[in-house]
Amino acid sequence: MSDTPDLGPVPQRIAVDAEQVRRLVADQFPQWADLPVRPVANGGWDNWTFHLGSRRSVRLPSASEYALAVDKEHRWLPELAPRLPLPIPVPLAKGKPGAGYPYSWSIYSWLDGEPASPDRIADPIGFATDLAEFLAALQGVDTAAGPRPGQHNWFRGGTLRTYGRKAERALTALDGRIDVDLAREIWQNALDARWDGVESWFHGDVAKGNLLLDDGKLAAVIDFGTCGVGDPACDLAIAWTLLTADGRQALRERLSVDEATWARGRGWALWKTLVTCASTLGNADEEAASALRVLGGIFAEYAIDAVAVPKP
Repeated sequence: MSDTPDLGPVPQRIAVDAEQVRRLVADQFPQWADLPVRPVANGGWDNWTFHLGSRRSVRLPSASEYALAVDKEHRWLPELAPRLPLPIPVPLAKGKPGAGYPYSWSIYSWLDGEPASPDRIADPIGFATDLAEFLAALQGVDTAAGPRPGQHNWFRGGTLRTYGRKAERALTALDGRIDVDLAREIWQNALDARWDGVESWFHGDVAKGNLLLDDGKLAAVIDFGTCGVGDPACDLAIAWTLLTADGRQALRERLSVDEATWARGRGWALWKTLVTCASTLGNADEEAASALRVLGGIFAEYAIDAVAVPKP
């Protein structure tokens, strides 16, 4: 029997509306009861997010599985924040179930900025370097008592084999649409790349929507619901999903990433991209086109890296 963790079924999300949030705030935090509540545009999947006035936000897990991160965030984000070179969300208050909402929830200070995208980044190499500095600082935080990979973060920081079934289903769906043999080779290369077991802190979801820009520069990093302590290779996926080739190289050099860690990071980017490609198969929208572009970039970079670092 395999000892690979089981991700389980897709979480069953519940709906939350602004009126419900108003009641939760008024009942539990009357000092903020007069502040207006409105949904945050593109507020994410794991949590429903609402503006609370202009300087605060309310974050409510959308399913029981995502609610596992609430206590972790309240425990660790105040400790991580002063050790990092960029702002991160710091919780102001933790709410209880109520007003028909069944989970713990949080009020945060609001961080300004717009989600990163290639066309909004002013200096791709500078952006990559700033991100690398942030990740280096995060990896340098003491790991004692930090949360290890588990259901609370969908096993980020653990073995890529956890996502093997998802990757295989995506490859089956994409057979005849992409170079499946090459994708399998890259995936196997990532699975075979051994981790030395030295744990460090990781964010777990370094993605475009969680990197905020101010005037084209990296200004803040948000959404630490999948953070933990383990293999930091999961944070390298952004090298393929957002960065330019030059930016990717700058990130790799600043973090002194060895070949095996780089291969695992590529694997994290690959399975996420394969799943997106499979789920948007036949679509003509930007999400589908972007996923195919990223996949093409992963294929091309792998070929270049294989030549640059010949195998024995």
